[in-house]
Formats: sequence, structure tokens, C-alpha cells
Amino acid sequence: MARSSNTELLKNYRTKLSQSRRMRKQEQHDDTWKRMLDLYRGRHYENYSDEDRLLVNMAFSTINVIAPSVSINHPKITVSARRPEDADKATVTEAIVNYWWRHYGCQPQFRSAVKDFLIFGHGWVKVGYRFVEEERVKNADPNVEENDVVDLVPESNMETELVILEDRPFIERISPFDMFVDPDATTMHDVRWIAQRIKRPLVDVKNDRRYNSAARSEAQPSLYSKYGEDTQAKQPYGEELDSYVEVWEWYDIPKKTMAVFCNGPDKFLIAPTKIPFSFGHPFTMLRNYEVPEHFYPMGELEAIESLQHELNATRTQMMNHRKRFSRKWLYKESAFDPDGRSALESDEDNIMVPVSGDEPLSGVIVPMPAVISPPEFYNQSSLISSDMDRVSGISDYMRGSMPEIRRTATEAGIAADASNARASDKLAAIELYIGAAAQRLVALAQQYMTGEQVARVVGSNAIPLWVTFDSDYIKGDFDYEVEGGSTAPVNESFRRQMALQMVDAMAPFVGAGVVDMASLARHVLQFGFGIKSPEAFLAGPPPQQEMAPEQGGMPPEQGGMPPQGMPQMPPQMPQGQPMAEQGGIPPELAAILGGGAPMQ
Repeated sequence: MARSSNTELLKNYRTKLSQSRRMRKQEQHDDTWKRMLDLYRGRHYENYSDEDRLLVNMAFSTINVIAPSVSINHPKITVSARRPEDADKATVTEAIVNYWWRHYGCQPQFRSAVKDFLIFGHGWVKVGYRFVEEERVKNADPNVEENDVVDLVPESNMETELVILEDRPFIERISPFDMFVDPDATTMHDVRWIAQRIKRPLVDVKNDRRYNSAARSEAQPSLYSKYGEDTQAKQPYGEELDSYVEVWEWYDIPKKTMAVFCNGPDKFLIAPTKIPFSFGHPFTMLRNYEVPEHFYPMGELEAIESLQHELNATRTQMMNHRKRFSRKWLYKESAFDPDGRSALESDEDNIMVPVSGDEPLSGVIVPMPAVISPPEFYNQSSLISSDMDRVSGISDYMRGSMPEIRRTATEAGIAADASNARASDKLAAIELYIGAAAQRLVALAQQYMTGEQVARVVGSNAIPLWVTFDSDYIKGDFDYEVEGGSTAPVNESFRRQMALQMVDAMAPFVGAGVVDMASLARHVLQFGFGIKSPEAFLAGPPPQQEMAPEQGGMPPEQGGMPPQGMPQMPPQMPQGQPMAEQGGIPPELAAILGGGAPMQ
């Protein structure tokens, strides 16, 4: 079979993109996602009205009750070696990937994707590697600007050097509106291609040297700033500031190739080439409620959309009825002079109202009958809110309020566990996606890291340690998991209660001498009460006392055993042993990290 030319491939890719757009339009996915976004942000009415309308944004409340319960804290990623020789490397890799997640902005990007996961039903996370270097004058004073250095030193005598500014993997959230997939796919396992739309200024596309020179010179704007003065003007000045190009990053999964192109020219900006990542395409899709035989899942708001609009309408009607219920009086105008009407309309207490004529007072003024709404009408709001909680699976316990029905502690615990079952399912899915993203971060570092880097980790005794590592330190075959519940919010009172219960449970073993009291106290202070430096509260080892010969025993230098309570030194590693045979990391680093304590 003859190989297709780049022109035919580009035409085929654009045809597939058109099919994906047509599928999303016919299935109304984009319209649904826009409605869900407006539902969350409180824009529930399509047009403006002169009448008063109420909006009770239960959609906003629903999302912001679930989101913190699954992704509020930094995850504790655990790395396990698949081979015995990679055990020490797994310890170092675990500390490094947790440091990256905390200090490289991974958590904010992932939390944004979780918000998409809840609102739209799915979210997208992309991993990549960022390498940035800059040419600087060698041995230049950092306080002196580069232009001043050029003026002081002739250009012919200047020595420059390349300084690496960034050399690390990264995670970024991708908008669901910018991701397009194979329209015939039903899951991520049978998808044949994935494309990402990137909105870039026209001037950046024309000046990007990574792109084919002929293709970028022919690039034409396809988008304009909606806030520009004249979005249709194509003058050179306006073209540079307000014109954008839709750049498509295309991944052909069966062929394991990628390409970059834009609208306009019949040439690739980057011709189809092998995907540079060892794990394939760089996208991870967070999927919420699966819909059989459909690729896109459902979110939290799609099922309660109609109830939200009904709640708004009900509360608006209640407000209008309250406005109509105002006390009015029917009176005979000839029975009151101006002073009498003024006194009648006054809000002062115990005021005298003069009445003209001899007519009975019952015929002079009577209250106007008011139309009172039935009491059942005001119960509709509570009924709708109850339906929304039932559909969304959110209980009073999750919202932080107590139910009206009094229950025993056991009944309340059972009800809370049952209501948290759906949130626990989401939490497990989020932890699975975090593990997949962490695995790709390490794979990228194994593949592209060029030099040495430094990360701060914490050893088994909560001692901060700065580790210098390179790609050899993290090379290996590992399994990545997230410690259960590490991303969920922590209940302080429950955590302290569990720590104290642990002390009570370990009390019978203290007398047997099988419990290290110092380690137990450190665990209770650190994990039960959140103290980061529990060593400050613990007494140090007792001072060494030399034993007299008549008391029995032998000084340590004569071969005797050290006194009780003195710390035992770890056995020394054999000298001259190659680092590869020791697990690939220095033995002193492996000894410090042996406890696998969490990072700070």
C-alpha cells in the first residue's frame, strides 16, 4: 500500500476533526457544557426581566461540597518497586514526586480539572516537560542589568554561558471545550486519535522557529479578541494584537505519531513524527458518571438542572406572593377630612382619627380582604431541595448541618457512612488519576532530565534533608498509588481521637517491651496533633555512664555491650561496593529515608 503524502494526511485529519465537531453539535455536548457552567456560576436566566426574580444556587453549593471532600489536600503518593533491586530507588522517587507535586504547581492544576470533572462530567490533564535555558554573560554580577554589562565590556571580550532556568516535568489542566476525540469511540480504550486545540496569537505562530517556515508564514487568523474595538479589522496593527490562530496538536494512537497544524495552509507546522513520550499520548481523562455506549460521562449538575430551575421559579413565586400580601383598607372618603386621612395614614401609636357624619363606624372603614397562599405552597421549596439532595447524593451531614430528626450516635454514623459512599467512590477515582499522572511525571523525568536537581525530603526521624539527584536515581520499574484519604479533608477531632485510641490499644504491649515509646509518642504528636517537629517534646538519650568493674560488665571499648537505652548504630555498608549493587543511591541516604515519612 502506497504511503500517504503529508497533504493527504492533513486533509484526512481535518475531515476527522469536522466529524468530531458534527458529533458534538448533534449530541448537544457543547450546549450542555455551557449550560452547566452557567448553572454553576449563577446565570440561570437566559434573558433580562423588569420583574424581581430569585436565584437559589444549589448547583454552586453541590459542587463546592463535593470538590473539597475529594481534592482539598496534597496527595501522599506512594511508590513501590516491582523489582528487589529498585527498592532504594523507589524510596527516593517517592520523596521526589511528592516534592514535585507540592512545589511545581501540580495541585492547583489538578484541582481545576476536578472542578471540570464535577461540572461537565469529565476533565483533562496533560503532562509535559519544560526545558528553558538562557544565555548570560559569564561571571556577571546579578545586580547589574544585561544592557549595562554590554556597555561596560566590549562584545568581543564577553564570555557567555547557558544557564538552565527550568528542567522539570509539569501538569496542566486542559479545557474540555479544547479537546476533541474520535467520534466513534465509546471509552478511552478504543479511541483512535486525540487532538488538542491551542489558541495562540498570530505573531507568536509566525515567530515560532519550531514550526515549518513555509507553513507558519502562510498562517491565517481564525479567531479575534471579542473585546477588541473592531474584531473584523485585519490591519497589521490589529492583526498582531487581536488575531489568534487555532493550532491543533494531533495524536494518532494506532500509529503512535503526533503532528501540529493550523487552519489555513496545506502544510504541517510539524510534520507527523513519532510520539516523543515513552507512555504514548500525554493526556489523562478524569471521568465521572459513565453513560453506557457514550464517550462523554455525566456530571453532577446535569441530573439536577430541571430541579434547580423549578426551585428558582418556586422561590420567585413565593416572593411575589409576599409582596402582594400588604394590608389595605376600604374607607368612605366623605367621612374623613384632610386631618382625619392624615391621622389614619400615620404610623404613630394612640392617635385620634376624627370622623365626619353620624354613620356607624363599621360602614366607614373596613379591611380589604387579602388572598392568602395555602401553607402547602411554602413547602414546595423544601420538597425540591430534598429531591436535589437525593439525586446528588449529598446529605445534611456533608453540608455541615444537623438533620431535623434526632438520632443516636450509631444511627448517625451509619447514615453518614451511607451518604459518603458516593463521595468515597469519587475519592477513589481521583486517587487513581493522581497515581497515573505521577507515573507520567516520573517517566518524563527519566526520559528527559539532563542534569542534577535538588529536592527537600524528610527522613524517618522527621529530619529535613536536601537530596541531589539525577535521572539515574529515579530509573526503575515502579507502581504508583495514592494513600487512601490523603486528599480528603482531615477531621481534627476525629484524628486526635484515633491517635489517643492508638495509645490505649498499645498500652498492654508496653510492659512486654515490644513497643518503642519514643516512636509511639512521635507518631501521636505528629499525626494526632499536627506537630511537625515532635522531637522538641521528646527527651534525648540519657548520658552514657561508665560502669565500674566491680559492678559487673565491661567498658564498651573492651568488647562489652552498650548500656541499655543507648542508641545502636546501624551496620555499616561494605566498603568498596559499587553503587549499582547498593540499590543505586548512597547508603547514608537510604538509611535516613528508610522510614518513608511523608514530605513536608
